[in-house]
Amino acid sequence: MNKTGIIILAAGPSARLGKPKQLLIHQGKMLIEHICSEALEAGLHPVLVVTGATSDQVSKALESKPVEIVFNDQWSTGMASGIVAGLSGILKPDHGIESVIIAVCDQPFVSADLFKQLIKTKAERNRGIVGCAYAGIIGTPVLFGKAYFEKLLTLKGNEGAKKILKTYSADLAGIPFEEGNIDIDTQEDYEQLISSIR
Repeated sequence: MNKTGIIILAAGPSARLGKPKQLLIHQGKMLIEHICSEALEAGLHPVLVVTGATSDQVSKALESKPVEIVFNDQWSTGMASGIVAGLSGILKPDHGIESVIIAVCDQPFVSADLFKQLIKTKAERNRGIVGCAYAGIIGTPVLFGKAYFEKLLTLKGNEGAKKILKTYSADLAGIPFEEGNIDIDTQEDYEQLISSIR
């Protein structure tokens, strides 16, 4: 069976929000709890959370979950450092990982079914990368086959993985995730999310 792990990026300082977005409550759960629960339900292993600016608070919130925490001491240099820290953590013990999903913690509508669909699409379409399509782009969550692990480990600064998606677009498949464009960067974003559910 194809072994797929997940790296959940949760190291940022949430500067525009002014408080840790990872800990915002949505439908009775913190955002970081929600995505970890969905990843576990999808059978992803390991579920690895990359912490940084608010490491103590995020780690405490996840004490009861069977997830691995990796502290990224380079979090202030940009998203690439979180991807590198997470992938290094997943590859250190030999988990036998064939694919890895990279996800962010502030997309409240990510689900176990979405993660399963990424894996299924990779197998069915025989692509090395499968991302989520929304707002005219392909973005997170995004699955990479192991042929791309070395390339992910060379990312620097604020590049994120978009550079790899562009360079290897011929090996990229997209699945629809219309609610993927809803993420929480500001208090206004959060208030809109809450009011849309009432």
